[in-house]
Amino acid sequence: MSDLKARFEAAVAHSKTLTERPDNQTLLRLYSLYKQGSVGDVTGKRPGFTDLVGRAKYDAWATMQGTSPEAAMQAYIDEAAKLTG
Repeated sequence: MSDLKARFEAAVAHSKTLTERPDNQTLLRLYSLYKQGSVGDVTGKRPGFTDLVGRAKYDAWATMQGTSPEAAMQAYIDEAAKLTG
């Protein structure tokens, strides 16, 4: 697991240095995979309708419910690799 975690953390760091900003759907996918891989299943209350960004992030993370952190980490690594070529 430590190798996976190290590769996950490297992918997270590398994704912050992208020269082009990915589209919103890709960003939400990365966010949800990151949260699922680092925290686990979604927690807290869903933000109110006036917090559109917070609500979109919460909903994206909620779609990952039940995914193991290891699977989410690997999916994040794969998704980040697509962005960096």
